[in-house]
Amino acid sequence: MTIAILQYNAGNVQSVLFALRRLGIEGILTDDAEILQKADRVIFPGVGEASSAMNYLKNKGLDKVICSLTQPVLGICLGLQLLCKYSEEGNTNCLGIFDLQVKKFPTDKGFKVPHVGWNSIEKLQSKLFAGIHAGAYMYYVHSYYAELGSATIAQTEYILPFSAALQHKNFYAVQFHPEKSSDSGEQLLKNFLQISSYM
Repeated sequence: MTIAILQYNAGNVQSVLFALRRLGIEGILTDDAEILQKADRVIFPGVGEASSAMNYLKNKGLDKVICSLTQPVLGICLGLQLLCKYSEEGNTNCLGIFDLQVKKFPTDKGFKVPHVGWNSIEKLQSKLFAGIHAGAYMYYVHSYYAELGSATIAQTEYILPFSAALQHKNFYAVQFHPEKSSDSGEQLLKNFLQISSYM
């Protein structure tokens, strides 16, 4: 099985490679369109800033490549946000796979922003969460969140309820970092590797 990890103007891709290696999989870190299109799975991870990341994707023509993918795709953190329609971060038009807005957490509620640390996921609705129970804890690092919508397949509450995970056809995405989320995160990555068709 070929697992392509999208290399673009964002950090934290190495931790995903290490997490796959723990599962006995050697991922390919690449921005090559042909490799991405032929891979069995594509992972779209990242920590960074939305507008500069989108500019990089557009300059490389990767925006069109990502939207054309037909195999299972998993966005992580910034990857989830860039798969949405629009982000308040940098007033950025994103890829539009998920018809959702990405908004900044309010800073006047007495909570720390960014949201950093462990938080539970609830209302799980996808085989992406097979073997993971509602209330399982995942690790987050983010200042922006995707609103709730019809594509939401899990949610978390921090300041307000937001989409912890999304799915539309073959596109899956999580706001948390499965590669840093202990056993539950490892199970989610295993589930993604086993997905053969969308539900």
